[in-house]
Amino acid sequence: MMGPVLAACLLIILSTAWISQANGATCKKDGGVCTCNDQTKNVDCSYKELTAIPSNIPTDTDRLDLKYNKLSSLPHTAFHGMKELTYLGLEGNQLQTLPTGVFDHLVNLNELRLGANQLKSLPPKIFDKLTKLTLLYLGYNELQSLPKGVFDKLTELKTLELFNNQLRRVPDGAFDYMSKLNRITLENNPWDCSCNDILYLSKWIREKEGKVNGIESATCVNKKAVLEITEEEAAEDCVYPNTTTAIPTTIITTLASSNDDDIPELPVPQENFQKFLGYQEPDHLPTQPQCLMSISGYLGLMMSLVLTSAAILYVIHFLKKA
Repeated sequence: MMGPVLAACLLIILSTAWISQANGATCKKDGGVCTCNDQTKNVDCSYKELTAIPSNIPTDTDRLDLKYNKLSSLPHTAFHGMKELTYLGLEGNQLQTLPTGVFDHLVNLNELRLGANQLKSLPPKIFDKLTKLTLLYLGYNELQSLPKGVFDKLTELKTLELFNNQLRRVPDGAFDYMSKLNRITLENNPWDCSCNDILYLSKWIREKEGKVNGIESATCVNKKAVLEITEEEAAEDCVYPNTTTAIPTTIITTLASSNDDDIPELPVPQENFQKFLGYQEPDHLPTQPQCLMSISGYLGLMMSLVLTSAAILYVIHFLKKA
């Protein structure tokens, strides 16, 4: 009867190896591109020219570094299940947008680095689940505005970087809930100090002067310090255009009332026509390291399947004899 027992043990060992191979394909030791440290739970995928986040990142990862790759977008579920993550580095990529809910599972995150990307806007409530966040880096992007209340849930935040963007104003109350903030960078933004929208920021800076580092560096487009702006100087009710493009209703009405023969033919560039139809370029093809990683993972799985099948047949054979 030792035969079936040994076969059963072999089956368990092979199954364990199979699961390990499937879950560990991200790391170099298993044919992946990232460096993984099992003791510290760190996964380093930086400087790999990745166009997609590697699959099978362990869910118990504490620190995930993806900086300076070629990520242009993130899947909605990119970090789902990673509740142990405390550090996420995404700086130095090519991100232009963030999908709503992409960070919602990172309830223990302390540090989020999104600097040096191409972000033009932020979805509302994008940071709402990051209630333990202490550092948020958004510098060196192309942010033109901030959603109202986008920082309201970040009550533990200590450092906020917003320098080198295209911000002209912040919503009223934008920084009111960050009671532990001790450093903020606001310089190199085209703050519009002719509009009364700037008065909240000006007043907030004056109130926090000497308490929060970096606030004095905010200057208007005319080089005057934001904190020095008065109500008389910022008297205009400015309305900033929406970032979305819409067709004026007057044009629609005119076109609807005109004969087809009266409408001139206008050349439309192919790329503009594709954008009008909602065409999007397909996701980037995987890089060579990623392909090798996938091939290695699949070969490991196939070998495990073959060995597991042999073990099962071995068990059945001895059971029939018994």
